[in-house]
Amino acid sequence: MLRTYVAEALWPESHRRRASANLRSALWRIRQARHNVLDTTGSRLSLCADVVVDVRERAALARSLLDRSASWPTGALGSHTATELSADLLRDWYDEWLLLERDRWTQLRLHALEALAERLMAAGAYSEAVEAALAAVWAEPLRESANRMLVRVYAAEGNPSEAVRQYQRYRQLLHRELRTPPMAQMEELIQALTPR
Repeated sequence: MLRTYVAEALWPESHRRRASANLRSALWRIRQARHNVLDTTGSRLSLCADVVVDVRERAALARSLLDRSASWPTGALGSHTATELSADLLRDWYDEWLLLERDRWTQLRLHALEALAERLMAAGAYSEAVEAALAAVWAEPLRESANRMLVRVYAAEGNPSEAVRQYQRYRQLLHRELRTPPMAQMEELIQALTPR
């Protein structure tokens, strides 16, 4: 990032020269404290390569879960993986630049949570699969694919009543919020569980 952008973002009420001076002072203090977290090359600032950023690590985890060619031992997956993918990106920040990044992270983690639930269900790890699917539903309650995954996990573990109950909750929420019924895929899934 350009130093001028960083200075103006951190000190928006200050004059450009004052903001630049504040940034130089802050960078000097960081160097004095022997914290090697910033690379200050020329007019640009960036994090040093060895700085660990949690969202980058979680995005890498999410992408690896979406890679169908990668094999994961069941023991490597579980509730801690769902927890890693459950966090929002800077939840209480409302800066405009963050909106797209937050949406990108939300979509990536939702797809990854659904893939995680699918893998765990296939491995017979139903408790962890339910937790992953619930994390996706909690993050986006109106997301049909997440609700459908949760219904599938309940059905696979032999709990059709839980599956039907989740479907009913979702159907009611969808009607209340959007005045629309579930999509055909969800209806077909439920009809298979409740033959007439």
